[in-house]
Amino acid sequence: MPLIVVGGHSRNVGKTSVTTGLIHAFKEYEWTAVKISSHQHQNIPLQHGKKSHAFNLFQETNRDGSSDTSRFLVAGASRSFWIQIHGDFLEEAARQLLPILHSSPFVIVESNRILRLLQPDLCIMVLRYDIEEFKESAREALRQANAVVVVNRDSSPPPWERISGILSGIPQFITADPQIIPVELINFVRPRLDQGRKQ
Repeated sequence: MPLIVVGGHSRNVGKTSVTTGLIHAFKEYEWTAVKISSHQHQNIPLQHGKKSHAFNLFQETNRDGSSDTSRFLVAGASRSFWIQIHGDFLEEAARQLLPILHSSPFVIVESNRILRLLQPDLCIMVLRYDIEEFKESAREALRQANAVVVVNRDSSPPPWERISGILSGIPQFITADPQIIPVELINFVRPRLDQGRKQ
């Protein structure tokens, strides 16, 4: 089960765009795509899902592309899920999520938090230079990153503290638009997917 995790330093940096771009680039694979967040997304309904004090779990079936999880399906994913985790109930939510992941030949997860529990085959972080916020959880995730997608690098360098040292040595792939996946990133990802498939 090759597992890719896509994270980011803040909201609205392009994590979903990078995730859908990777699914589309490797659409010959049977992907299960999962979005994990701690907040309600206005464009993801909850009428067809599992709810508890710890989490809400929703499987997307709509392919109209209006929600993030629908975009995963449009890009080529076989299955798409969204899980909203309340507070510190990551482990309890993961118990419901893990059977879904283990039943899937290829998995891509949009999340920083999942890195506390799972070691992916590939972790890709999205950094956007025109957004100043840098969450503490993203600093932890960046330490596990195998690659970084840099968006709008021509913008003024943001005042991120203690980041340059972490970035040193991590391959960086630059794009002006997170919806445009650099060819170099695709070439970087492919052998790792193939290696994970053989294991």
